Amino acid sequence: MKPDLSTNIGGIRMRNPVMTASGTFGYGPEYADLVDLNQLGAIVVKGIRSEPTVGNATPRTVEVASGLINAIGLPGPGVDGFVDEYMPFLRRHDVPVIVNIWGKTIEEYAEVAARLDAVPGIAGLEVNVSCPNIKEGSQLFGTNLALFEKVVKAIRTATRLPMMPKLAPNVSDITEYARCAEACGADALSLINSVPALAVDLETRKAKLANITGGLTGPAIKPIALRLVWQAARAVKIPVVGMGGITTAEDALEYLLVGARAVAVGTANFTDPGTAVRVVRGIADYLTRHNLTSLDPLVGAFQA
Repeated sequence: MKPDLSTNIGGIRMRNPVMTASGTFGYGPEYADLVDLNQLGAIVVKGIRSEPTVGNATPRTVEVASGLINAIGLPGPGVDGFVDEYMPFLRRHDVPVIVNIWGKTIEEYAEVAARLDAVPGIAGLEVNVSCPNIKEGSQLFGTNLALFEKVVKAIRTATRLPMMPKLAPNVSDITEYARCAEACGADALSLINSVPALAVDLETRKAKLANITGGLTGPAIKPIALRLVWQAARAVKIPVVGMGGITTAEDALEYLLVGARAVAVGTANFTDPGTAVRVVRGIADYLTRHNLTSLDPLVGAFQA
């Protein structure tokens, strides 16, 4: 008998625990000729704000040892563009669609959530809180607990959809943010977002990115992410989605062991678009080898 890979992330029912990480899988059509979207647990689309956004100047990405630093700048079509251009395609597939949302003010976050609330085919919202609030001196929502609390509460009021804040790694205590999100009505958590980083060009003596700094992703951040997922999962009762450097089923299984109920494949999509599907198969093989019929015995089984 095949093992049951299904999981429930804050009301989002998934056939398996492997989703795609926002910003690494486009809006779905970009990868549809390369991978069967219906084999994924969920698709998390690129970040959406209220209006279209161009993003940062180039160069936007730079490869580093065991990872990638990016400063893409969250380009996107805005709410109306996304709903009109991409949702008809996504609705034709049997896979939950999670929309990553962001804004420059608390009001914009709430507006985006409200506008997406009644759109058919959207299963939930992932909240990118690693954005500067232009009304608060460009403080990041994700690293200022008071702002984080306000934005999560505002989104909770604006939507009935399952809501999943994506936690930033560069905070002093991840459990404070995890508990705050849960108390403010979040249905799940995802972590981690990229790690702030810098790459230097020795010849020009300048940054390799036009934005100077960017976010480090890929295998280099996996040990950091595992620790933070472990800490967050122990601090809350809502489900946690773990991500950061997943390239194999073994990577994903480690996240499940430290408490995640689902995982997201990110940077690996750029080098092998079939990574997420391969990870699904690897998890199933692991469960079969260990005579496990579901994910439940694995989740949180790590012994500290």
